[in-house]
Amino acid sequence: MRHCSVQVRGLLTRDELNRYNALMEVGSYLEEQDRYDLSYIVQKEVDILILPAIERLKEKSRDRDRATAEFLESLKRLEEEDED
Repeated sequence: MRHCSVQVRGLLTRDELNRYNALMEVGSYLEEQDRYDLSYIVQKEVDILILPAIERLKEKSRDRDRATAEFLESLKRLEEEDED
C-alpha cells in the first residue's frame, strides 16, 4: 500500500483520516495475505479518499503564491516611490 504525503495527510478531516487509516490497515493485511488483487482495489479507494485533501493543498499553494506576488508588488511600489 502506498501512503500519501504527510502534507496531504495533515489536510484530511478527522473522518477522512479515520477512514484512511482503516483502509491502509485493511490493505496492509491483504498484502500480507498475498491478496494483491484485493489490496489494489483498497488502494484505489484510498486514492479517491485523498483527492479533496490534495485540492486543499493546491489551494493553500495558490494562496501562498498570491501572497508572495502581492508582497513583491508592494516592494516594487516602495522602490518606485523611493526613486521619485
